Amino acid sequence: MVETQIIKRGITEPSIISAMLNVPRHLFIADIHKQNAYSDRPLPLSHDQTISQPYMTALMLELANLNLAQNVLEVGTGSGYQTALLANIVDQIYSVELLEPLYHEAKILLAKMKYNNVQFKLGNGKFGWKEHAPYDVIIVSAAPKSIPEELKNQLTDGGRIIIPIGTNKQKLLRITKNSDGFKIEKCGMVSFVPLL
Repeated sequence: MVETQIIKRGITEPSIISAMLNVPRHLFIADIHKQNAYSDRPLPLSHDQTISQPYMTALMLELANLNLAQNVLEVGTGSGYQTALLANIVDQIYSVELLEPLYHEAKILLAKMKYNNVQFKLGNGKFGWKEHAPYDVIIVSAAPKSIPEELKNQLTDGGRIIIPIGTNKQKLLRITKNSDGFKIEKCGMVSFVPLL
């Protein structure tokens, strides 16, 4: 998967490649879909949610420039796969999940996998997690209609939000906080589940 779907498509950051080699994606997939665990496509989770295709996950991590990050907020824990990747790369992860069954499943699985640098919260991620702000990076795994102001307010100077925005036609954005406000870069068209 990593060689053909990630490296050949231009993802070159060694920490991301290493994390993807070390985290077995099939552990985060329902039994009925395990035969497709390493296919480059999103797969269904419970409650009308999905686990993103591996390339999209790698792209978002690369856009986040995680080598400069210590404190990361993940909005939308989902299966916990991206959370595990992040935990292999950065010092501290705070992950917020709205759906209680997904929250519990991911929390239990990552505890079994011995990830000690992840804290989980059951709640609405569009409000962030103020108690642990400011964040170097915020990665959002579902698409709101517009950029949540609460998330922008929880960034450090130089901090980045990687987020899909929109309803039908979604854009992947990298939003960087700087001394003049916020720089917004469009990074392609995407398709994510809505941020509830």
